[in-house]
Amino acid sequence: MTAPAPRFRHGAGRLCLDFLRTLRHRGAPGETDELPDAAALAAWITRCGPCPALPDPAAVDTARRLREAVHTLIACARATGPASGPPATRTLLNDLAAGKPPAPHLDSRGHLHWTASDPTAATLTLIARDALDLVTAADLLPRLRVCEGRDCQALFLDLSRPGTRRWCSMGTCGNRAKKQALRERAAR
Repeated sequence: MTAPAPRFRHGAGRLCLDFLRTLRHRGAPGETDELPDAAALAAWITRCGPCPALPDPAAVDTARRLREAVHTLIACARATGPASGPPATRTLLNDLAAGKPPAPHLDSRGHLHWTASDPTAATLTLIARDALDLVTAADLLPRLRVCEGRDCQALFLDLSRPGTRRWCSMGTCGNRAKKQALRERAAR
C-alpha cells in the first residue's frame, strides 16, 4: 500500500504565503512540518509551483531556512515596516531572490509551460521574490491576516472587498468555527 499524496494547502493569496503553510500550526503543540524530506519538497513544488521538480536532498535545508526567513520578514514588516528584520534574514532572501526564476515556454498547441534547469532553486527564487514584493507593497501589507481558526495561525492575504475575511479557508477553519458556534448555541 502506498502512502497517500501529501495534501498541501494553497489559496493564501501569494506563493510565499502558501509556502509558509507547509509548517502547519506554527508554535502550537500540534506543529507539523510538511517538508520533512526532499520528496515532500519536490511534491510541494510540483503541486504549488510553476514547474515539476525532482527530489533534491541538498535543497531541503535551504527551503526550510527560506520558510523561516519569509515568516520572520513578514512578522517584522507587519509590526514595524519592511525595512525591519534581522540583516541575516534580508541577506538570505536577497541572495535567493537573485537566482534564476522559471522561464515561460509556449508549446505548439498554445499551452504555456514553465521550465527551469533546476526547478527547486527556481521556485525558491520565486518565493523569495514574492516575499520581498509582498512586504514592500504598501497596499497589500495591511491586508495580511492571521487565521482566527483555533491553533491555525496561517497567514493569508485578504483580498475581499470589505477586507473582513477571518479564516485562511472557509472550507476548513471557517467551517470548523461555524460548526463550533452552532454547537454552542444549541447547547444554550
